[in-house]
Amino acid sequence: MLGLANETPEDWWEVEALFDLAFAPGREALSSYRLREGTGPLPDLSLVARDELGSLAGALRVWPVRIQSLAALLVGPIAVHPTHQGEGLGGYMIRESLERARVQGWERAMLVGDAPYYERFGFKRLDGVIMPPPTNPERVLGVALKDDAWCGVQGQVSPWISAT
Repeated sequence: MLGLANETPEDWWEVEALFDLAFAPGREALSSYRLREGTGPLPDLSLVARDELGSLAGALRVWPVRIQSLAALLVGPIAVHPTHQGEGLGGYMIRESLERARVQGWERAMLVGDAPYYERFGFKRLDGVIMPPPTNPERVLGVALKDDAWCGVQGQVSPWISAT
């Protein structure tokens, strides 16, 4: 049985170790990491999953960003420990985090990822929403948490702090 909880500061290094295990070296050089600088993940939407022994099974972080003056969520990174892959844990964390965001009043969420995987959660390609280079535009995906939240949204994605 896996338990889901909000990530706490005490989880930080264990979550970082899981991301290091799950992703290639140099993950922090990706363009999405530049959007995370100067702010922390949202504690109400960033999740950890632990097994009955308290071992970290998965983690998902969610960050605030802006497109022009509009607020959006940047979902990821997400990782599931190899011993728990194939159990649906990644999908469970994504669905739970998006539902929490919807309840909190967030209107839109985005990520950079593989459309065939993320389409099952409602993500679709975002035409006209530009991530910092070098991001493949085909992998910039979004989901509306409120009807038509992405309609007409275009422009450069920027860090949350840049518009304040």
